[in-house]
Amino acid sequence: MARYELLNNVAHKDLRVITRFGHELGDQLAVLPAFPSEYAELQREYPIFLRRHRDSGEWQSVALLGFERDENLFLQGDRWNASYLPGAVAKGPFLIGFQEQQVDGELRQEPVIHVDLDHPRASFSEGEAVFTAQGGHSAYLQHVISVLRGIRDGTEMTQPMLAALDACGLIQPFAIDVQLDETHRVNVGGLYGIDRDKLAALDAQALHQLHQAGYLEGVYLMLASMHNVRRLMAEKQRRLRQQQAIADTAEQAP
Repeated sequence: MARYELLNNVAHKDLRVITRFGHELGDQLAVLPAFPSEYAELQREYPIFLRRHRDSGEWQSVALLGFERDENLFLQGDRWNASYLPGAVAKGPFLIGFQEQQVDGELRQEPVIHVDLDHPRASFSEGEAVFTAQGGHSAYLQHVISVLRGIRDGTEMTQPMLAALDACGLIQPFAIDVQLDETHRVNVGGLYGIDRDKLAALDAQALHQLHQAGYLEGVYLMLASMHNVRRLMAEKQRRLRQQQAIADTAEQAP
C-alpha cells in the first residue's frame, strides 16, 4: 500500500532515495507508462505502443521493456542498460498532487509534490539526499521536479492526442509473435500501434489538424520507435543463450 505525504523539509529532512536498480526496487516491469513529452527520448531505445486502460477503456501509451510478465530486458543486475531513463522510473517515489492555495487573493488548485514513504526506493539510511543540510532542494530533487513537470505536461496531452488519432482511424492492433529459437517463442497481445497505410491515406486537412494540435510529431516518433522491438528480441535471445550455456555447464560438472 502506498503511504503518500506532502513533501516538506521538516518531516522529511533526512529522506533519501535509492537510485540503483533491481528486482527488489520494483524495476522488474514489462511495460511502463510513456508520456508524449518524452517520446523523442524514448524512441531512440524503447518501442512505444498504445493499449487500453483495463478499467476506463481510455487509450494510454506505454514503453515495452520485455515480452513476458515482470520481464525487464533493460535491467542488468543493478544497472539500467539505456542512456535514457523513462520518467515513470526516474520520478522515484514522488508524484504531483494538488492543494488549494491562496494565489492573488483567489483559491486555486496548485501543484505540490507528494512522496510515497512505502515506496521501495524511499529510505532514511541510503541513497541520494532529497534536501540539503540547510533545508533547500538537493540537486537530485531539482532533477525529480523537472521529471515531474514533464510527466504532468505529457499526461495533459495524452488523452486528447490519442483520442484524435483514434478518430482518424490511425490506431491498429499490433501483435508480437516471433520464434526466438528452436524452443522459445514470444507472443504479446493487447498492444496497438500506428497504421502506416492509414496515415499515408489521410487527406491534407486531417494531417494539418494533427500538425496544428502538435500530435503529428508524436505519431512519427511512435512509428520510429518500432525498430527497437528488434533490439529487445536480440537481448532476449542473448539471455536465452546465456541461460542455456549455464545449464550446459552445470550438466557437465562432475
